[in-house]
Amino acid sequence: MSIAPTRIAILASGSGSNAEAILRHFEGSETVDVAFVGCNRPETQAGIYERTRQMGVETTRFNKAELLDGGLLQALHSKGIDWVVLAGFLMHIPESLVRAYRGRMLNVHPSLLPKFGGKGMYGLHVHRAVLDANEKESGMTVHKVTEAYDEGAVVFQAACAVEPNDTPESLAERVMELEHMYYPRAIAACIAEHVTS
Repeated sequence: MSIAPTRIAILASGSGSNAEAILRHFEGSETVDVAFVGCNRPETQAGIYERTRQMGVETTRFNKAELLDGGLLQALHSKGIDWVVLAGFLMHIPESLVRAYRGRMLNVHPSLLPKFGGKGMYGLHVHRAVLDANEKESGMTVHKVTEAYDEGAVVFQAACAVEPNDTPESLAERVMELEHMYYPRAIAACIAEHVTS
């Protein structure tokens, strides 16, 4: 008897490059099915719609009200979603959603947490802060999602050197490469560990 694949949802707010990396990683997988891709921004403001469309995957738009009033949670339940992964998702997750997926919701953050995390620390803001602090290394962190920004248990980190001539943009590019390489693998490892425990 075969075990049904774990169904995951990806929530994003921007270009969707991490979402694409996740979709490509699990393409053809018998153990993980990306069953929902959602974005809180309209198509004119987020490249994820076109990016996933080119892969034959539909991205569903939802708004802040649906996130807060349980509409999104209901949609995830109706799709049988087991895990939620955040991929550049810039809205605060309400407690109801965190509770529903406690221990089964992951986020990727573009620094080595606990450094340079918390409210307002996203994208180039993070990389600018890293450079301003004269850090010698930066990187990415995959962590469980809790009610507080970037404070959940760390499940994976990967580091890269900060170069003397780095700009926020050049550092962001190298950290993004780490995210694309390791975030899908970290998701797979967390799911496998959960399934066997």
